[in-house]
Amino acid sequence: MRNTLQQLVLTGLLISVIVSVISGCTKEVEIDIPGFQEQIVIDGSIEPGMPPIVIISRSKDIYSPTNIEAFLSGFVTDAAVYVSDGTNEYQLTLFCSDDLPPGTEDLVAGFLGVTPEQLAQLNICAYTSMNLAIWGQTGKTYHLRVEHEGKSYTGTTQILQPHALDALWWQEENDNPGYGFSYARLSDPAGVYDAYKWEVKRINMVDGKPIDSYYKPTFSSVVEDEFFDGKTFEFYYENPWTIGDQSLEAKHRGRYKVGDTVVVKFSKIDEGVYDFLYTKLAQALSSGNPFASSMNVKTNLEGGCLGVWAGYSPVYDTLVCE
Repeated sequence: MRNTLQQLVLTGLLISVIVSVISGCTKEVEIDIPGFQEQIVIDGSIEPGMPPIVIISRSKDIYSPTNIEAFLSGFVTDAAVYVSDGTNEYQLTLFCSDDLPPGTEDLVAGFLGVTPEQLAQLNICAYTSMNLAIWGQTGKTYHLRVEHEGKSYTGTTQILQPHALDALWWQEENDNPGYGFSYARLSDPAGVYDAYKWEVKRINMVDGKPIDSYYKPTFSSVVEDEFFDGKTFEFYYENPWTIGDQSLEAKHRGRYKVGDTVVVKFSKIDEGVYDFLYTKLAQALSSGNPFASSMNVKTNLEGGCLGVWAGYSPVYDTLVCE
């Protein structure tokens, strides 16, 4: 019994010594987290038969106010913006939603992802041009140059040759009569890099207007051919307009219904545009998830800014759900 007691005492003393040594070796570590640094954000696009549209704003601190006044104050309206087709360079003109040229409201609203009615309530500013010489043409490469406060930001994109779908159809779900998804068949060219973007809008008339006012991307709207180069395959997409509609039964959300008429905008994009759109989506999906891998949004712009200069080459198909 005495030996056992002595062993327990010695063990306790040994543990105390180890704890003392460990605690004596601890060191306070200070981590210097860098503060917020404002950056220029550029959202630019160009399509065949369409003018270039460039929106410039300032990045916001995550802890800054998120009211509408803070949003509107972020637009940059004193930059010099130029677009070149490789031969000639043209300066774009600043227009705000209060004084947009007639006929461009739907285009600008669609680019921003808002309705024309919402656009009319906001004074959103963008750089564009009514000069047809710099409107998008298939097969051309376009260079963007932005000059602001002594700094220059540049980017390059292409309007590639468009690539059409082989087939497009609507398929009713067996256990959900009257509702289903859109399906398509694509034959991807072999031996070259290809990337695509999928957007849709329904043109059913409601009160004399199409039910959807602009093209909306689906949940995972961009894809590259890393795993299907040169293959023919079938795939399907949901209806992004009803995916979160709480007024519908759960089994009807994200589906098209009998009677819907859908225009599919299937765009060819270059690798830089794909990288931006894919990483932007990945970051949005991982936001707030402590177990997700962090991912920085890639940009095809140079000069220390954020954003994208995107060329799109779309093919339009009409899908009648019947």
